[in-house]
Amino acid sequence: MRLLLATVLLLSAALGVQAATPAAPVYFDWFEYAGNDAAFEPPLPAGHYRNPILAGFHADPSITRANGKFYLVNSSFTYFPGIPVFESVDLVHWKQIGNVIDRPSQLDFDGLSVSRGIFAPAISFHDGVFYVVTTAVDSGGNFIATARDPAGPWSDPHWLPGIEGIDPSLFFDEEGKVYLLNNDVPPGPPRYEGHRAIWMQQLDLAAFKPVGPRKVLIDGGVEPAKNPIWIEGPHIYKRDGWYYLSDAEGGTGPQHSQVVLRSREAWGPYVPYAGNPTLTQRDLPDDRPLPITNAGHADLVEGPDGSWWAVFLASRNYDTRHYNTGRETYLLPVEWRDGWPVILPAGQTIPYVAKAPSWMQGASTQAPSTGNFLERNEFDTPALDNDWLRVRVPKQPWADLRERPGSLAVHPLPEDLDTLRNPAFLGRRQQHLRFEASTEMTQPAEGVAAGLAAFQSEAYWYFLGVRSVGEDRVVIFLEARDGGGATKPLASREVAAAAPLRLQIKGDGGRYAFAFDTRDGQGWQTLADDVDGTVLSTDRAGGFVGALLGPFARDERALRSK
Repeated sequence: MRLLLATVLLLSAALGVQAATPAAPVYFDWFEYAGNDAAFEPPLPAGHYRNPILAGFHADPSITRANGKFYLVNSSFTYFPGIPVFESVDLVHWKQIGNVIDRPSQLDFDGLSVSRGIFAPAISFHDGVFYVVTTAVDSGGNFIATARDPAGPWSDPHWLPGIEGIDPSLFFDEEGKVYLLNNDVPPGPPRYEGHRAIWMQQLDLAAFKPVGPRKVLIDGGVEPAKNPIWIEGPHIYKRDGWYYLSDAEGGTGPQHSQVVLRSREAWGPYVPYAGNPTLTQRDLPDDRPLPITNAGHADLVEGPDGSWWAVFLASRNYDTRHYNTGRETYLLPVEWRDGWPVILPAGQTIPYVAKAPSWMQGASTQAPSTGNFLERNEFDTPALDNDWLRVRVPKQPWADLRERPGSLAVHPLPEDLDTLRNPAFLGRRQQHLRFEASTEMTQPAEGVAAGLAAFQSEAYWYFLGVRSVGEDRVVIFLEARDGGGATKPLASREVAAAAPLRLQIKGDGGRYAFAFDTRDGQGWQTLADDVDGTVLSTDRAGGFVGALLGPFARDERALRSK
């Protein structure tokens, strides 16, 4: 506690905050999340699996096979810990085993909006070593991290000098050469907005340095005359003497797609598949039921039976264009047609239920990765579960499970949810369009506001909070940010204090409701319902993430400089 006090005082001085003793922690006794989506209601037939395989914000999947298992990573942007690492034996049942970025010393995202930071990591395995190559946008550039054990620890970043752009990946050739691919600006002046190119350069892996000439493999896209936008996410695979270059194209919105080219030589020239794109949902009607959109950014892997599979991102929409669950990870088999890998033929919808790999193991349930389920966290473990995220890298340990065993202690910070630093907020992904999230907490000390937040970014969020107004009374309130301007108060009610008290957030598509229970026998009481949930939609807030839900506490005694 002495170290925590000293850290808080130093931070307050650095931010121009009036020095004060740290506020007393708020204790959260449990957190419960339940999802009940219509798309997950039909029974799952034997030998099948559900899409998405990772529901909720799990963007830009990359996959590799090693030691009889599969390993997958996703973008984490400015969330910490960063770059989640998942493990599976059958491509269907996934468990998060660690994070590449799990130490505050590795990276710093202060000052960055939520959707900056880590873009599109790509995982590879070669000669007993796992490699993750990625981009820390606005916070260092491109780097490689390595580990013998994918659960970690992972190395500090090995920065790649002179490599600009985003979405790097590694290709290990049979000749022992290693190549670095990535998206970057075209060799000449861009002809239009979104004009990009895919580049390749050999890499000295021992020194983590690019060597030799850097060459453009694709300029613009598979049909340059049509001015294609945002060619990115490149991967090379070798099969039957062909080098296949697979890329995302069309941006991350409804026009997103996956395209493929091939060559007899690693350096090209690469010829595009006449049937491109190999995956998209842009050719389907907007009014289809339970739509899945934004499909692309695929990575391929070969299974133990010789079959090929693709993981990719897509989104589940409501009201045509809104999606609060972010860009999720999906799985589909790859069909080889005349020597070309096709993920989904044109005009077909991504299935919510598909036939599983021949070697699938275990029961049909995939919870809590996907499907309808109820999950309760009692905070009775030595460390927080892997699915809890912080916004940017914490500068002090404000979340503690040891201080009062069986409870999560959150030490309030002077940072609000609109900060570009690290607020005292722990979030888990919203994985369903229809959900309930609730918690039980102690009464905050005077000068502290604490409760549950629904967070999309520093400019788009809701906070269902509690303030003490004397020993026996509390005010339960709802406030919001919906873009520019100041935080807006939406509702409040003064009630008798309760120990403990409960808070609840419910969502159903674009409508949210906020409630409380003071344990006085009245049960859940609505503070505000029919609240606009599109505030938490990615298409409205912008960026690349989905909504998070979880405990938040702020110290309101301090006067911060804006």
